[in-house]
Amino acid sequence: MKVVFRSKFYTLYQSDKEKCHYLDMDQKTIKLSFCQFLALRTKVRNIAIEDHFDSDLNKHGFEILMLCNKEHLFILNTLELLDLKSLVECSFMTIDIDQIASRTI
Repeated sequence: MKVVFRSKFYTLYQSDKEKCHYLDMDQKTIKLSFCQFLALRTKVRNIAIEDHFDSDLNKHGFEILMLCNKEHLFILNTLELLDLKSLVECSFMTIDIDQIASRTI
């Protein structure tokens, strides 16, 4: 397994042998197919981070995130959510760059 991207709270690994990704979220590691990773990206992109800074819209500053058809439930604070957003976006850029580089070789 190789590390795709590491952030402050999370690490994303890619397994070429198993053709999947592993998201290490400190408390647990989740196995994600590429489709599940795409679904995670969509969920994370749809979270309005601005609501975390408005006490009327998000009083406690937490976000509940369910992954892999509700198999996994996470409660993230604002900093963890921002870090996850960064990890997901940077990981997709890294994966795209890696695929482009492997085609040109």
